[in-house]
Amino acid sequence: MQVLEYLDRDGRSVFGRWFERLDARAAAKVTIALVRLANDNLSSLKGVGGGVMEYRIDFGPGYRIYLGRDGDTIVILLGGGTKQRQQRDIDAARLRWDDYRKRKKG
Repeated sequence: MQVLEYLDRDGRSVFGRWFERLDARAAAKVTIALVRLANDNLSSLKGVGGGVMEYRIDFGPGYRIYLGRDGDTIVILLGGGTKQRQQRDIDAARLRWDDYRKRKKG
């Protein structure tokens, strides 16, 4: 599976900015999750509505990765967060997913 980052209209990666702020241990846990996604291990995914899925990482404050699936072989990383900000992060990921789909249609 190909894992790509969502880029906003200015070409910035929301996921990348979040990832850069993580400490080394958290970044390692997130990297392991991304490798699992790339290898089609979708066991930690849960749908959160609007075509957005949440990958839960049982570490620290409960890290989350938000993503959408574009076909059977592409995952689009929409952002990340923690359990504490979960609903705000889900709402933002839904907006990004809608934007991605609209821009893809052209």
